[in-house]
Amino acid sequence: MAGSIPTLSAKIGAADLENGMRKWKIKVSVIYMNKKFQQLPSVSEVLKHTSIHGFIETKGHSLVVYAIRKSIQFARSNIDFHAQTRGTKKQTDLINLIVSKTIELIHAISGNNLKPVINATGIILHTNLGRAPLGEKAIHDALEVMSGYSNLEFDLKTGKRGKRSDHITDILKYLTGAEDAIVVNNNAAAIILALNTLAKDKEVIISRGELIEIGDSFRIPDIIKAADVKMVEVGTTNKTNLSDYEKAISNKTGLIIKVHQSNYIIKGFTKEVSIADLAKLAHSKKLPLIYDIGSGLLRRHEKTSSQSEPDVKSAIASGADLVMFSCDKLLGGPQAGIIVGKTKFIGKLAKAPLMRALRVGKLTLITLINACRYYLEENSLIDNNPVFLMLEKDSNYLLKSAEELAGLLKKEKINCSVEETKGACGGGSLPEMKLKSYSVVFGNSHSSPKNKETLTEHVFHNLLNMDRPIIPVLKKGKLYFDMLTIGKKDISYIASSIVHHCKSYSQHSNDNRLTTNDEL
Repeated sequence: MAGSIPTLSAKIGAADLENGMRKWKIKVSVIYMNKKFQQLPSVSEVLKHTSIHGFIETKGHSLVVYAIRKSIQFARSNIDFHAQTRGTKKQTDLINLIVSKTIELIHAISGNNLKPVINATGIILHTNLGRAPLGEKAIHDALEVMSGYSNLEFDLKTGKRGKRSDHITDILKYLTGAEDAIVVNNNAAAIILALNTLAKDKEVIISRGELIEIGDSFRIPDIIKAADVKMVEVGTTNKTNLSDYEKAISNKTGLIIKVHQSNYIIKGFTKEVSIADLAKLAHSKKLPLIYDIGSGLLRRHEKTSSQSEPDVKSAIASGADLVMFSCDKLLGGPQAGIIVGKTKFIGKLAKAPLMRALRVGKLTLITLINACRYYLEENSLIDNNPVFLMLEKDSNYLLKSAEELAGLLKKEKINCSVEETKGACGGGSLPEMKLKSYSVVFGNSHSSPKNKETLTEHVFHNLLNMDRPIIPVLKKGKLYFDMLTIGKKDISYIASSIVHHCKSYSQHSNDNRLTTNDEL
């Protein structure tokens, strides 16, 4: 017993020592942070900085003061910022950092952050780059309606209030063969509106093989849950039979939904039930069948390469009661969602309280109408819809475009090569389609003592920060400029931009060898 007492005391002493050290560290940290806080400049001090004067004149006193206060607040609370300031010996250094952050915030608030870019990735429907480009004609034809008043909800025949959907219903009925149509702000909204209106608090049957994720962690099960319906999964990931649906039907069933696997393919030992067979089953049980076709191919075309993709017109003809799809994918329009189908169901959706929250405005409506008009004639679609224009680009044309860009670079002693690459439709459409294309490949792994980043990295980041940014693919130390998504008029701009940033890197590194054919 006597020997155990010192050990216990030692343990207590160690704990006290550890607690004391922790408190000491906290106290030192508080003293250090307080000292840093005392070094932070006041708003009036930052206002006196010469770099701020011009912004007061051009952006206004109120905005500048707001940006300064936010920057000081950032400095006070952000640990990373304090890590930057630990080496500063003068308060002027700290003020300069605050000024830099202030200017950055002023530009973020007053600048045009959403800007046109050149897509050099070879992905046509690039979600991060806005998916389907509308094209100059669609915008030009919409300008008059967009810039002034319009008869959005005014019936010019009766002189009374009209419905905004009336402007697009007839053309959608013609193009799809459906009885009626409505437009909402995106396809996810279309699914929620249909499920919530037709099957709220009921069960909705869906194949396990169709529980897709549509991007940015948005998943079909989550969308179904948000619609206040109960999801009933049938079948397996790779095989679902008609009998699986039939066994799941009960007096609690509200509808059957089929979802097109638009962004992936399951191959091998697989089976899915056709729309025609599902429609027969659903209608025999007096249930509606809705089909989320996703990618939005309105109808099949003689000249296009999209024959493997299901189309809306065929789905309606096969018996689907409602078909919903995106407008900014293969349709080639603005972000919106279209629901077409039987009048008795469309009528219920149009009167649902949710419809008021999900309807589109005149800007979306007029550009969507113009995009749909191009489908009235095959040549008009290819000529005026940028999506189909790119899908139909000839590989020889792409090779000549790549050689033109490469020639402009080599003329300035920028070493590059032309390589055959594979473009993609993207945007959750035509996942199996690989489009033959050609890319100009530029790359250099050299760095200099004055530049930690390589020439390739330097060019890439500077291209992203231009007034009109260029977005190539950076892969394994090389930049790929895929001609599939590059317009001919942009070739010279891309070439001059690459040359400019190569030269700026060389001047900064004092190593002109980095941009010569010998070194690249």
